Amino acid sequence: MRLLWLWRKELVYLVLFISIAAIFSYFWGYFIHMVVFILVMALVYQAFLVAKLEQWLKQGALGKAPISIGAWSDVYQHFVNIKKAEKKRKKMLGNIIDRFRQSTDVLPDAAIVIGGEGEVEWSNKSAKLVLGVKKSDRGQYIENLIFSSKFALFLKNKDEKSVFSMSSPVDDKIILQFKVVRYGINQQLIIAQDVTQQKNIEAMRKNFVDNISHELRTPLTVLKGYLETLQEMDDEQSAIVTQSLQQMSEQTERMQYLVDDLLLLARLESKKTESHRVDVAKLVKSICLDSSIIKENKSRIELVLASEVDIIGVEQDLRSAFTNLIVNALNYSAKSSSVKVTWKQMADKMVFEVSDQGEGIAESEIPKITSRFYRVNTARLKKMGGTGLGLAIVKHVMIGHGATLKIKSRIGKGSQFSCIFSNNKVFSY
Repeated sequence: MRLLWLWRKELVYLVLFISIAAIFSYFWGYFIHMVVFILVMALVYQAFLVAKLEQWLKQGALGKAPISIGAWSDVYQHFVNIKKAEKKRKKMLGNIIDRFRQSTDVLPDAAIVIGGEGEVEWSNKSAKLVLGVKKSDRGQYIENLIFSSKFALFLKNKDEKSVFSMSSPVDDKIILQFKVVRYGINQQLIIAQDVTQQKNIEAMRKNFVDNISHELRTPLTVLKGYLETLQEMDDEQSAIVTQSLQQMSEQTERMQYLVDDLLLLARLESKKTESHRVDVAKLVKSICLDSSIIKENKSRIELVLASEVDIIGVEQDLRSAFTNLIVNALNYSAKSSSVKVTWKQMADKMVFEVSDQGEGIAESEIPKITSRFYRVNTARLKKMGGTGLGLAIVKHVMIGHGATLKIKSRIGKGSQFSCIFSNNKVFSY
């Protein structure tokens, strides 16, 4: 309707000029010539107005709109309204951006936005304090600002869940933990969190556990020796004395296992052990058939050695991890049930697998059971013994071998623990 009204105004002007031409032609003739002349002048005028509009727009539509008549005055007014609305939106977006920058500048974590070519697009104040990346570094490649080959490799990692820790390039006493969030077209948001206090507390805890484990080893050995001597001297005349010595011996042995497991975990976390070629089939067979740890449960084990492929690793650590998985499966399943132990190849990976028919583990508990001292069923664990460190040891052994521990379990159906070794850790004869 509005469009029709605009065209009506232009038609009224045209009809008016043609009417004037008709009046003049009544006296002088040449009506057709006059109409053609008027139409040509109208076209020239329209072209002039278009050129005038183009020039005004080229200048950014600044200032007042040129004075015009007819539909063109409405066209100019529309452009003026659009310009005002755009200016208002820009102001609103500017305020939002200012508030965003103010809020991100007070964040304790360093934040850097990286473009598709690896260039810095934006950074906050914390990035300058702990990474040395300033706002003036915009457009610079991040790898030229943070010199670290490991950091460069981390940025190329496509795993969203992966994290990377390194010392701050500004202050080597500050430990930073990096995480990358990818969005848009090859854009990245790098978050660097100061975890110095957390790492220091963790180191203190680890040192305390290591030291106390070493300190306990000697008195435990002495205590165990005296208990063995007392048990040998016991004439079993007093049931209370005999029972007390037996319980003391059992608890001392349990403490010994705990200390040994803590020392093993400390070694796995801190020291790098030289790797060698390991005949896993032979190792698994010796654990299941010859190991004194399995004892009377050997008949319950269903052993399947489906591959003779070896891996590169530390045999002592692998023995500890595999033994823990097998012993756990035996302990947490009925005495009449079997435990399947398998060494097999799946595509380009090697898999050590232990399956039981036990009571199973709730899905919510599975992510937690590899933590130190975590117990799903405290009452039953106390009854069965154990240190609560077995699966923590397995997890760290797998990390040390570049392998993955996968756990599947259903309540009442049993559990399956799989140690998956990637192709770069295996080779065949």
